[in-house]
Amino acid sequence: MTTNADPAHEKAKPTRRRAPAGAAVLREDVTDAIRAAVFEELASVGYARMSIEGIARRAGVGKTAVYRRWRSKLHLVLDLVSAIAVQGLPAPDTGSLQEDLLLLYRVTSRALRHPVAGQIIPDLQAEAARNPEIADAMQKALREGQHGVASGIVRAAVERGELRAGLDEELALDLISGPLYWRSVVVRTPELPKGHLKRLATATAAALKAL
Repeated sequence: MTTNADPAHEKAKPTRRRAPAGAAVLREDVTDAIRAAVFEELASVGYARMSIEGIARRAGVGKTAVYRRWRSKLHLVLDLVSAIAVQGLPAPDTGSLQEDLLLLYRVTSRALRHPVAGQIIPDLQAEAARNPEIADAMQKALREGQHGVASGIVRAAVERGELRAGLDEELALDLISGPLYWRSVVVRTPELPKGHLKRLATATAAALKAL
């Protein structure tokens, strides 16, 4: 005599989850290769002469792989600039305003003086003067990256009593970010003098305390 098994005692059979029909799976390694190729292409030929074909060729993929991720080279560059903002810089937490500034300057100096960055940043600045979308993206990157970390340094110094509460934060951010950016990106000094970053941190800390 056979009996029907009680459903309550049956073991649930594992079900295999299926991807939605038509869903595109974008490989991360391909995406990373394309992003790297964009930086190299920007440094090599500049934004104006950069093309999807050149990016795809440098990345070793077809143009379709690029267009599946970005609609145009403008959107590709905007995505990269925005990614810089998201990644940001490590927030210094040494317990000292001067040491926090010195750490920030060391990290920023290495980034700004990288050969590829040295070629890309001036080109994007020139393009930003003609293209509001790139201008907005670069402003966002600077605001959320460098300025975000600098704001954290100022707030921490206020909490420790090294800086007065209510100081002009915008002026403080200009004092922190301006000098190194001027030397590394605008003037493009080949080599910073020995001890320059330490002297800059000392002078900036003194200026901030005078606000």
